[in-house]
Amino acid sequence: MSDKKTAESGKVRTSIERKISSRIFGRLLSIFIVLDILLCLMTGVLLVIYSESTAAKAAGILSEVGAPEETAQQWMALAPVDVVTVEGPKGVTVTMPYSALLPPLTQNAYRDVTFVYEDAPARSRTMDLLHYDVYFSQDDAIYRISVALGSFMRLFRIGFIVLVVLELLILLTRAGKDRRMVRRMLDPITEFTRAAQTLNAVSGQLDPEKMQALAGKLENINAARLDTRISVDETQSELKNLARAINSMLDRINASYRAQVRFVSDASHELRTPISVIQGYANLLDRWGKNDEKTLQESISAIKEEAANMKELVEQLLFLARGDNDTIVLQTESFNLAELAAEVYAETKMIDASHEFRLKATDTYIRADKALIKQALRILVDNAVKYTDAGGTITLVSEAAGGMAALSVRDDGIGIAPEIVPHIFERFYRADESRARATGGAGLGLSIAKWIVARHDGHLEVLSREGIGTRITLVLPSAPMPAPVLPPVTSAAPLDPNMASGQDEQTPQ
Repeated sequence: MSDKKTAESGKVRTSIERKISSRIFGRLLSIFIVLDILLCLMTGVLLVIYSESTAAKAAGILSEVGAPEETAQQWMALAPVDVVTVEGPKGVTVTMPYSALLPPLTQNAYRDVTFVYEDAPARSRTMDLLHYDVYFSQDDAIYRISVALGSFMRLFRIGFIVLVVLELLILLTRAGKDRRMVRRMLDPITEFTRAAQTLNAVSGQLDPEKMQALAGKLENINAARLDTRISVDETQSELKNLARAINSMLDRINASYRAQVRFVSDASHELRTPISVIQGYANLLDRWGKNDEKTLQESISAIKEEAANMKELVEQLLFLARGDNDTIVLQTESFNLAELAAEVYAETKMIDASHEFRLKATDTYIRADKALIKQALRILVDNAVKYTDAGGTITLVSEAAGGMAALSVRDDGIGIAPEIVPHIFERFYRADESRARATGGAGLGLSIAKWIVARHDGHLEVLSREGIGTRITLVLPSAPMPAPVLPPVTSAAPLDPNMASGQDEQTPQ
């Protein structure tokens, strides 16, 4: 059975190869034929232009010096022009507007194309004897100016034969190359055909009713019914793996969809609050706050505060959106984590005098985006400040442990309940809504910190007890200490010759 299917697949492939190769060959042949026709037409036009120009020159000579003497006929036989007196013209005349393209002297002359067979054997009666005749009238005499084109036609025939032979050689060589190219192009289709035949062989053993039932269940699943699942027990044994894979995919899609819905809802809620506050104070100013300095100042302060909060929220949302789209480019460098901790410690201590800050820094180096790691550390410090009462202690610790670099922020604040800890890194999640609104923030800081650490192949560790405090640790891969940068070596100043010889410099009196 398999040999039969393989033979059928080979026949299909050969048929496709033959069809495609034939079409490519036919297209190339048609291109050559069109080019040959254009070449012949162009050659004919050039010969007409040449003949008309030559005949016009001969007519000019006839007008000036008359017809050539009989003794000159032997010399004229060597030239491509023959001038003889005839009784009457033959051929046709060219009418307007085409006659305007002809030379003025022979514009109204008769023209004819003839084959000269006189004194020529039958085997020579070819286009080599082609003549282009122009009948010119001068002093009541009619002259036939005959331009011989035999030499041109011989050269053209040789060149045309060579061109046709080259085209045939190109067609023959391209036929083999095109066939091999088509065969390579059809390799994926051949593999797909084999896979389809294998699947067809397997599906032939499946129950069509079960397959139809499975397809019907898939068609009924949409965005509003992502919680629908395919019953694996009722599915035929051959379809169980497929049903499990589909159910697993639906679980992930449903979780992502619900997260997106919640994210949009929470973002809308967070933006609605400051907008409502700003709108309320704007209405207050519009009603009576224009003339009340106290109300005016209160409204301005509230609007500025809510605008700042909204700006911070929008920046956080943009950061997360760029992170989800993977458009943030890391600017990595090697630096000392202890120096970064000391920098954040000094900045926070300067702007917050209501808490006691401590620093325990041990030199440990990492290779990361320094600005992003500093942003993540500031988020942890800001959270510790918000949820630690005035007078509390916040400690920053940097250390190395087991080939990793750890940067911890410890506080003795209110702590986090055990059931809440798994959710603190979710976007817009806040354990205490009233406390969060009072302290500011939208619940995005820890989500941003988690993204930053994960982007650097690290993770976050959380240890918290209610009423005792919280410790959140950034754990990142450590890096070797960078080589010190030596100052450039400068050449020493030349010694004074007197100093070099041991003589003291004399001070002039």
